[in-house]
Amino acid sequence: MKKLQWNSFTKKIYIHTSAEKLYDLWTTTEGITSWFLREAEYISLKGKKRAPSEHFQKGDSYSWYWHNWDDKEEGKILEANGQDYIELLFGGCKVSVKLEEKNNITIVVLTQFEIPEDDDSKLKLHFGCSNGWTFWLTNLKAYVEHGILLNEKEIDLREYELGEYQFVNM
Repeated sequence: MKKLQWNSFTKKIYIHTSAEKLYDLWTTTEGITSWFLREAEYISLKGKKRAPSEHFQKGDSYSWYWHNWDDKEEGKILEANGQDYIELLFGGCKVSVKLEEKNNITIVVLTQFEIPEDDDSKLKLHFGCSNGWTFWLTNLKAYVEHGILLNEKEIDLREYELGEYQFVNM
């Protein structure tokens, strides 16, 4: 077994669907807001806002807005091959998503890497995001396979002190 590294982590989950469907759910505004975000916007290199069903492309910039979270995440799309791989700047590091299709099941492999190794980044980017991605990948599986969402959209959890660290369905 490899030693725990603070500069990266990988999460994997099997989802009973095609890589094509999952790619759409990750790379379009319409897709990513169906299971993950309250709102998302992708802007092309030419400064044009992408349509809700249009895939983002390498070089696009993005703005993401979560349910129950006031901050927005802004970044850049580093790779998008149109089939099974994306990579983006996220929270001062990078995130890649690889979709490995086998027998009508797709393994989603999410890696967050180039995480700074200061104490704040260890807490927020390694520990916090590792926990967060575990939930969101589970939410994606529940949505795709069972048509349900596990995240809280009706109750405002922001009013709870330390809510972002205690509620598992932010």
